[in-house]
Amino acid sequence: MRNHDPVQTKLHVWQGLRKLARAPLGEQTQVARELFAPDADYICAHPINQMHGVDEIVERLLAPMKTAMPDLERRDDILLSGHYAGCDWVSATGYYFGTMQQDWLGLPASRNWLYVRFGEFYKIDRGRVIDSYVLLDLVDVLRQLGVNPLPRGRGIETLCPGPATHDGLLLSPQDAAEGSRSLALVESMIFDGLQKYDQVSHDSIGMERFWDPDMMWYGPTGVGTTRGLAGFLDLHQYPWQEAFPDYKGGNHKSRIADGCYVASTGWPSIHGTHVGSNLFGLAGTGRPITMRVMDWWRREGDWLVENWIFVDFLDLLLQLDVDLLARARALAAGGTASG
Repeated sequence: MRNHDPVQTKLHVWQGLRKLARAPLGEQTQVARELFAPDADYICAHPINQMHGVDEIVERLLAPMKTAMPDLERRDDILLSGHYAGCDWVSATGYYFGTMQQDWLGLPASRNWLYVRFGEFYKIDRGRVIDSYVLLDLVDVLRQLGVNPLPRGRGIETLCPGPATHDGLLLSPQDAAEGSRSLALVESMIFDGLQKYDQVSHDSIGMERFWDPDMMWYGPTGVGTTRGLAGFLDLHQYPWQEAFPDYKGGNHKSRIADGCYVASTGWPSIHGTHVGSNLFGLAGTGRPITMRVMDWWRREGDWLVENWIFVDFLDLLLQLDVDLLARARALAAGGTASG
């Protein structure tokens, strides 16, 4: 069912999420019920995964984060909305942050400031969230805590900035024609570019047709951030193609555009076969894999200029018999990262 005022819907969701992050433990359920339908579905990054209903969302996700970081807040860098497959969606990316006073996910408290990068997609009906897809860059949490078992990413692993134009919170009406133009460019880049990899030549994807040469690519920890189209291709895309040469995207749950911004997620987004050794140095296993992926893009004129991306690496590596969280817990306990 369509919501009549997308700007008010975005504002309601944005304010509700900020209020929920700040809500004391004893008030989280009440605040969550103002935003989520009672029987809302919510799926998060591994190891949290699938939840159903407000009580479970609070018990398994919100309360543990708040317990670990009592001064928890959130900062949104991008907020947009759109209509996809007959449904209204609101999407956001930015950071949760707070002081880690208690253990979280079996990881010992650092007693220091911690930032948790988030990517979120919310399906809306009658002003309430009825379905949620959320990724957290938990590998970056491991990095900040000094217990990341993965090799250092090819790019720079650090805080990812918001849009260079500082206009990512779209709380005013956007030009529908500009949104259509943005979406058309992203879909062409995906379906006429990335999906055309011939498993022989890296050049077959023709990314120079879609990206500004000086674009910025803000990748998840494990890959990192890089500047320029050449950096994106050399540090991420080409090694990725070699690790999963038959990868195919699709199964999008939401793909929306709002002005010059586009957001997309699938659950999973990508299917492929792990063949090459360019994924964290792991020898190819020949196993089929799926990936939970989220992207946000910003367009200027005829080019894509910025891209924020999330991959649920904990889930992906678990499919290859690598329990990254267990290894991190072992490192935190003074052991080794094997197993």
